[in-house]
Amino acid sequence: MDANLITAIAAVVALGIGILLGKVIFAKNTQQKIADAEAQAQKLLADAQLQAESIKKDRMLEAKEKFLQLKSEHEKEVLQRNQKVIEAESRIKQKEQGLTTKTEQLDKKIAENETIKDNLNRQIEVVNIKRSELEKHQEEHIRRLEKVAGLTAEEAKHQLVETLKEEARSQALSHIQEIIEDAKLKANKEAKKIIIQSIQRTAAEQTIENAITVFNLESDEIKGQIIGREGRNIRAIEAATGVDLIVDDTPEAIVLSSFDPLRREIARLSLQRLVQDGRIHPARIEEVVEKTKKQLEEQVMEIGERTVIELGIHGLHKELVRLVGKMRFRSSYGQNLLMHSKETANLCGIMAAELGLNPKLAKRAGLLHDIGKVPDEETELSHALLGAKLAEKYGEHAAVVNAIGAHHDEMEMAYVISPIIQACDAISGARPGARREIMQSYLQRIKDLENLAVAYDGVEKAYAIQAGRELRVIVESDKVTDNDADRLSFEIATKIQTEMQYPGQIKVTVIREKRAVNIAR
Repeated sequence: MDANLITAIAAVVALGIGILLGKVIFAKNTQQKIADAEAQAQKLLADAQLQAESIKKDRMLEAKEKFLQLKSEHEKEVLQRNQKVIEAESRIKQKEQGLTTKTEQLDKKIAENETIKDNLNRQIEVVNIKRSELEKHQEEHIRRLEKVAGLTAEEAKHQLVETLKEEARSQALSHIQEIIEDAKLKANKEAKKIIIQSIQRTAAEQTIENAITVFNLESDEIKGQIIGREGRNIRAIEAATGVDLIVDDTPEAIVLSSFDPLRREIARLSLQRLVQDGRIHPARIEEVVEKTKKQLEEQVMEIGERTVIELGIHGLHKELVRLVGKMRFRSSYGQNLLMHSKETANLCGIMAAELGLNPKLAKRAGLLHDIGKVPDEETELSHALLGAKLAEKYGEHAAVVNAIGAHHDEMEMAYVISPIIQACDAISGARPGARREIMQSYLQRIKDLENLAVAYDGVEKAYAIQAGRELRVIVESDKVTDNDADRLSFEIATKIQTEMQYPGQIKVTVIREKRAVNIAR
């Protein structure tokens, strides 16, 4: 064989023998490790068993101790409960003994009461016998007296009662008369004192409303612009406002004439705007007048709020506040209505305070007492009843409503402040120079003149101008024709002649205007 081959075979054989020897050695080592592990596991198991036994003994001991402790506590509780039960039983026995004793005592008292009752019954019988005997003696005595007096007992009693009544009545009447006279003297003195003090403490502000307002101009050149071509501008202003414009030789001035201060104010403010703007023509005039009316409505509300705050009145309905502001532009017998109402309110507050009444409630009633003179719509009711109706509508106190309705005796006075309002209204109106009866009748005639024309169908507005010498009636063109306008003018003039009294003559002018308006966009 080849030497290399033999060497290789020898090497392979040697390698195989080495591998076999390694496996044998590894197997021996593995068996040894398994044996060691088993021995260690046995040892750990034995230790665990010993530890478990020890823990078990400890827990058993603890459980026994806990059981003994709970048992002792339970026994203590049982002993305490038994003790309480014993004590309760003893108390119940004591109460039973007490009740038994009381029952015995009550039985004794009942027996004693029975004895007393029997004694009382016997005494009552004796008293009844004596009473009957006494009544017999009394009847006998009365019969003897009747024989002597010649009157029966009833007749004598009746005469005695009547005599006593007459004496008592006469004495009472004399006392009442003295008290009434004394009260009247004191009441008159006290009333005069309160009224004088109230008048002295109230500052009177007398404002006599005129029927004209003078509008001042910067130059006379503006008069021509206000008049317009052929007078169209001045006619437009008069038609829109119901105020008569008097343009005469007075330098730098135009006179606005109307019985209604509100209309004059609208006309004055509108003219002021037109002059400042410089554009004066019929369309612009109507636009400015409408804006001025809205502005004046806001001003009226502001005046009302300022007045209410000034008087310290709270919680007044907004509609009533507006009517209060409206009074600034109304007059009563020539006296400014708002000034009169404020003065009346202050007088009422002072008088109510002097009399120990509610001054705030009295002030409220004093301010609102003439609210019926500025209604939004004319009615047939008097201003006092209309004012009471408005106050009730807007949630005012019943005393305020009654005071407003009763200040001219058109409603029965049901509250103490009602006569105070009546007295203060009379005081404010009775001041020297406060009122002018002629002016009031003149204003009423002017209003009646306008209302007469407005009552016809198709009439849109009616204005009395020239101090009531002319009545301008503006009609709706779609309802009234030209022929109807002629007939309407004649009918109104005839009705004025038959139903109204007036000096001189009244010119009736019916104005009918047709307008076609379109907008180019």
